[in-house]
Amino acid sequence: MKDEIVRAMSRDGFVKAVAVSSTQIVERARQIHKTLPTATAALGRLLSAASMMGNMQKVENGSITLKVQGGGPLGTLLAVSDSTGNVRGWIENPQISLLEKYRGKLDVGAAVGMDGMLTVIRDLRMKEPYVGSVELASGEIAEDITTYFAQSEQIPTACALGVLVGVDQSVQASGGYIVQLLPGAPDDVIDKIEAGIEKAGAVTKMLSADMDAETVLKTVLSEFDLEILEHTPVEYRCYCSRERVSQMLVSLGREELADIVQKGEDLHIDCQFCDVVYDYTPQQVQSILDSLDEPDEA
Repeated sequence: MKDEIVRAMSRDGFVKAVAVSSTQIVERARQIHKTLPTATAALGRLLSAASMMGNMQKVENGSITLKVQGGGPLGTLLAVSDSTGNVRGWIENPQISLLEKYRGKLDVGAAVGMDGMLTVIRDLRMKEPYVGSVELASGEIAEDITTYFAQSEQIPTACALGVLVGVDQSVQASGGYIVQLLPGAPDDVIDKIEAGIEKAGAVTKMLSADMDAETVLKTVLSEFDLEILEHTPVEYRCYCSRERVSQMLVSLGREELADIVQKGEDLHIDCQFCDVVYDYTPQQVQSILDSLDEPDEA
């Protein structure tokens, strides 16, 4: 099943929804960061949420960053999505031992922790990004996303996220959905959404039954006449480049660059989001240092 985002709206105009199939995205993240199952599930949920929220912004060249700091053993989690839904992520402690609520059920909340914040940074291509933060509701990620929308954006929202990890630690299925009420929706719409969610069951159950993103939406919102608006392919995508790393080195300043050159050792810079390593010889660092002394062109 390909990774994709599907957007939909009820024909009565009261509900909008988005779902993502993200199995390949999360498996790629697992391979890059060498995560153990609990970390895979936590980071995978955050990647899925960021992908959907980035796509929902619909701001050209915009991006969204989700940062979770819950005080748990996994440490800080980070996910960044572009305006399409292509996403990348990072986790501070990827190899935390297996934590389970019960056999076969990973305890993501305990691993993430509840003593902290979810921070959402929206880059809408304006002078300053919009930053919103809420206290974590459970550390389970989906509940925390729901709380963010309710408190920071005053949008009634239902969010479900799931990652199914196999016995070989690979990602068997991953995805989720976000359902939101639009202004003017009558009370019975909420009842229909809640009934649909309860009837559909856990998102991992649907994903393990090989449901794609569109089928997930139609299952959850079975009480509504849905109009499918868009199918968008998404992937794990990092935007790092040698040029960007070189610009980062420039920002270190002359003194630190000179110190690197003086040590005479090669410099190895790992991208925190992917498995690319950028190597610089002392001579290449010297060239960057020399460029700082070149006069700007008129």
